[in-house]
Amino acid sequence: MKNTNQLIGCCGLNCEACDARIATITNDNTLREKTAALWTRLNGVTITPDMITCTGCRAEGAKTPFCDRLCPVHTCVREKRLDTCADCGQMDGCPTLGRIAANSPFVLENLKQLKQRKPDTMTVNDTEYTVIKLLGKGKGGYSYRT
Repeated sequence: MKNTNQLIGCCGLNCEACDARIATITNDNTLREKTAALWTRLNGVTITPDMITCTGCRAEGAKTPFCDRLCPVHTCVREKRLDTCADCGQMDGCPTLGRIAANSPFVLENLKQLKQRKPDTMTVNDTEYTVIKLLGKGKGGYSYRT
């Protein structure tokens, strides 16, 4: 199921405020260099300025190699076939997400807001459907409407 704000990353970081995304949209090479140096230090892997091209980890378009292939949260979300950590029943107390939240505590609030605001929806062929839960006579079921 897709959360409606595609600029909130899998981990709850706000891609709209991310320097990698801003550098991509504005084609700011100085910001790319600064971001690469910071991410290299924070993540313990070499990240070069040419790797800083991203439109957001859940948005269509370019991704940084870190966000696309090396980020443990993004990898976990993909393996579990979720959209974000907000969709995971193990979000609270997750050590992987906890490492990000230790440096950026607001990610937990972003994910909780996504979870609270999100109606049950699914997207099929670029059409979003609201999931309607049908219950009756001991049977559960689902229906969908656009």
